[in-house]
Amino acid sequence: MPEHRPAVLKAAPVILRYGLAVASVALGTVSASFLDRYHFRGVEYPLFLFAIAVTVWYAGVGPGILAVILSSLFFNYFFTEPRFSFYVAPTDLPYYLIFILFALLLTWFSAVRRRVEQQLLQSRDTLRREIVERTQQASLLNLTHDTIFVRDMDDIITYWNRGAAELYGWTEDQAIGKHSQQLLQTDFPLPMDEVREELLRTGRWEGELHKTKADGSRVFVASRWSLRQDEQGHPVAILETNNDISDRKHREEEIRKLNQELEKRTTDLEASNKELEAFAYSVSHDLRAPLRHMVGFTELLQKNVSSMLDEKSLRYMRTILESAKRMGTLIDDLLAFSRIARAETRQRVISLEELVKEVLSELQRETEGRSIAWTIGALPETFGDRPMLRLVLVNLIANAVKFTRTRPRAEIEIGCLKEQNDAVVVFVRDNGVGFDMKYAHKLFGVFQRLHQAGTFEGTGIGLATVQRIIHRHGGSVWAEGLVDGGATFFFSLPSHRR
Repeated sequence: MPEHRPAVLKAAPVILRYGLAVASVALGTVSASFLDRYHFRGVEYPLFLFAIAVTVWYAGVGPGILAVILSSLFFNYFFTEPRFSFYVAPTDLPYYLIFILFALLLTWFSAVRRRVEQQLLQSRDTLRREIVERTQQASLLNLTHDTIFVRDMDDIITYWNRGAAELYGWTEDQAIGKHSQQLLQTDFPLPMDEVREELLRTGRWEGELHKTKADGSRVFVASRWSLRQDEQGHPVAILETNNDISDRKHREEEIRKLNQELEKRTTDLEASNKELEAFAYSVSHDLRAPLRHMVGFTELLQKNVSSMLDEKSLRYMRTILESAKRMGTLIDDLLAFSRIARAETRQRVISLEELVKEVLSELQRETEGRSIAWTIGALPETFGDRPMLRLVLVNLIANAVKFTRTRPRAEIEIGCLKEQNDAVVVFVRDNGVGFDMKYAHKLFGVFQRLHQAGTFEGTGIGLATVQRIIHRHGGSVWAEGLVDGGATFFFSLPSHRR
């Protein structure tokens, strides 16, 4: 028995529905018989119709048809002559058929009305649930401070949350029903037709808009639109969210103006540098001819009249000649320094180890007869302009040789630090006279010297040349030192091709 219980439970609603048909017709028959006994004739007809209507209304069409059949049979059996017989007289046949047709019509009408009522009830329940859901959604949207509003396809505002009221200044009552573009006086970055076209095609649109607040002030917003469609896919509404980006736009405008001003200043500075370099080159070039004449005629004068002059006059003449030659050296160095700025760098793979060997060979004459302990570490390959980097090493190593001249035994080390931040760092260290670190910022300036010219020769352009070459390669140069404690000069080069 237990295995049959689910089937019985499933069949129970069907049994009840059809049982209602039987019970309704039976009750109508009993009621009509009771009234007929007390000479209330003609009530059986409406009672059977009422039973059929009740059955259709509460049990459906199937039980209603059963009620029609039972009512027809009971009406014929109990209330049509001859009674208690299913015989139908020819004269009663039209009335009998009319009863059946009317009963079927009533069944159809009741079924239709019942179905319409059920649909209305379902629609009401669905609408009620949707209203509750929309109300909850609207309440949640109203809790956020983000600017959110909804408008129909004619741009009439239908929803306005608290964030929109806070940003724009219009209350919900003031905004709803208004045309959004007219209310907010929106400026679009492109034609409105194009915005609409993209929205209808993709269902979304994003952009930066300029809108007007209730107090007349303007505000920049990052706007995002989402298109809402009905079940048939027809657009019905647009949900728009706005975020205030006015501060960001103001900062961008300030940055843009600063960049324009910086670009202008950079252009002016480049022009000034070019003019200054052209001037230095022109002046240096024009000074060389009269300077050569001065040196040449001074040497002739020294040769021809030296026997006629006393020692003091000869010393004056030697001073003039040395100063002229020194000026010539300065002019040559200044010309070389100017050429570096205009020269094109031809980068390729360079062996720093080979460059150091070449420089040491070139400086061999200056180091003859001196006690110098050289320490040459492993040096990597790098990218750069070979002649320029060779000049860097010449200047740095020559300085180390020069400023260790006062040492009985000079110690000069050339090496490379570990690669740092994609850069190769090379150093030249010596145990020479060193320098005071508080004057380190002057080391790489043109004509800047930290030692007297009489003590150590030089023009003060060598380290400025080093700095310019390294900067052109995208690197940096710096120095560390102590007074009478030696100095170390560093320069970095990118480890990859620029």
